[in-house]
Amino acid sequence: MEEAIYKKFPEEKVEEIESLFTEIGKEFKGKAEELIPMLQRVQKRLGYLPEQALLAIARMTGLPAAKIYGTATFYAQFRFQPVGKYIIRVCRGTACHVKGSDRLLNTIEEYLQVSPGQMTSDGLFTIETVACFGSCALAPVLVINDSVYGSLNRSKALKLLDEIRERERSSSRHSTQGN
Repeated sequence: MEEAIYKKFPEEKVEEIESLFTEIGKEFKGKAEELIPMLQRVQKRLGYLPEQALLAIARMTGLPAAKIYGTATFYAQFRFQPVGKYIIRVCRGTACHVKGSDRLLNTIEEYLQVSPGQMTSDGLFTIETVACFGSCALAPVLVINDSVYGSLNRSKALKLLDEIRERERSSSRHSTQGN
């Protein structure tokens, strides 16, 4: 793999990227029909699809970079920006809206100082909005990663975010003490 592909990655990520593409090169034959599984593999490992990864896949498959990008942008499952460790999805469906999900979203945006689609500077949270989770009886609903939280108000939502932050601080203190 050409070194130029990795130059835009942070130095600490270069080894991980090289390892990932070595694995991909062993697992896939570089055929066009393998494009989506290759994109999924990269995103699963990196959390998003950086431009350099798309270019590397284009080289591996022999497909034009525009085709790789076009495919990746067609599917909502693919991301082009890094996301936080915790993805906060705020339901915007009718029941949640009526029960205050707009106020909930505003509170979370103000508290975290980010808008939907953005990641907090500490890399911990990303906010997204979703049309509907189908959990209307629990309105308003947040889903954080795979956990559903219903019947929320502003103070419950902020308490939940504080608990996650504290858990992360505590686990980071424990991991640095163990070294």
